[in-house]
Amino acid sequence: MSFKEVEQFLDKIAPLANLSSDQLKSLKRPNKILQKTLNINGKKYPAFRVQFNNARGPYKGGIRFHPHISLDEVKSLAFWMTLKTAIADIPFGGAKGGITLDSKQLSQKDLQQLSRQYIRAFYKDLGPTKDIPAPDVYTTPQIMAWMLDEYETLTQTSSPGMITGKPLELGGSLIRDIATALGGVFILEEAIEQLHISQKTVIIQGFGNAGMNIAHLLAQRGFKIIGVSDSHGAILNRNGVDIEKVIEIKQKTGSVVNYLTAERLTNEKLVTIGCAILIPAALGNIITKDNAKYINAQIILELANGPTTLEADEILHQQKVFVIPDVLANSGGVTVSYFEWVQNNQGFYWREEEVALRLKDKMQRAFNNIWEESKNKSYNFRTATYLYALKRIIAAEKLRGKIYL
Repeated sequence: MSFKEVEQFLDKIAPLANLSSDQLKSLKRPNKILQKTLNINGKKYPAFRVQFNNARGPYKGGIRFHPHISLDEVKSLAFWMTLKTAIADIPFGGAKGGITLDSKQLSQKDLQQLSRQYIRAFYKDLGPTKDIPAPDVYTTPQIMAWMLDEYETLTQTSSPGMITGKPLELGGSLIRDIATALGGVFILEEAIEQLHISQKTVIIQGFGNAGMNIAHLLAQRGFKIIGVSDSHGAILNRNGVDIEKVIEIKQKTGSVVNYLTAERLTNEKLVTIGCAILIPAALGNIITKDNAKYINAQIILELANGPTTLEADEILHQQKVFVIPDVLANSGGVTVSYFEWVQNNQGFYWREEEVALRLKDKMQRAFNNIWEESKNKSYNFRTATYLYALKRIIAAEKLRGKIYL
């Protein structure tokens, strides 16, 4: 989503949120935009960090390495992170960062140097009480480890809480690797209870880290996974697939389509197959105005970022499909990042069960708070979720005296 679309979204939702012109103006304006050009072997790489809003706490948001990342996109992502931390009720604001590059084309040595250069460029604006980065698209715990080391070298401090998503050996948190999927499961369970849905058939579009993890977690809980897909295609078995076998085949051969006890079909066809729960877990803009009318699910859990276009969202609302938006559905990742930061700051680390219980509590509270506010409203659950986040951000801005009543 471009930042112009973010502005259009805010203009559209402003009357429902009772936003004044000052409040609207404040929400459209990032606090700080940082830009540098990094250089490896004579090749230049644009680098960005956008610190959007810190009314509720230090800036928080990932760093992505992607050939098509731009300042405009980073601004939009930083805005959505501001909403996500407010929805999850964690004491952070929103930020995002990135480097425009194809990391697959770099050696490990050059990738490390570029990661360190990124910290050298922006370290004065980062830190455990300022801005806490994390992994994102094509960044890893190893890259976070290099970035942590560079920051601590430059500042001559021990600051494990300046970045999250680190390896466990450097202060990472248990279950961080499955946090997004597990948070999605906890939210889905709440939605099923509130909507009184008994059928538990699931289709998962996308079988990367998040899709694979949620498939495994749901299968353990007795859900029937009838279809999954990756970039090579999709498989369907209405009696259910053996998800552990599918994971094994995906890891061995590189694709779920090599699982033979199922019908093969396209990604496009898979999302229209009848099921109780549809989980987009890959790319954005998968559900559009062109295919929304063919969606045949009771719940859509948006584990991916931005899988549903605004036009499609309205069609789904008219069809009474309950959509759990990405800013809530995949907020388990940033929530466990918060737990990592807390553990780093106190120097005391929790057991796996403790992290999972705390995550469950946060996810349940977030869903149910929004559910209560959305009751008997004419607008959809996505709108209710956005309004909930904006209300919390504006309240913090008002208390600080940055926005007049």
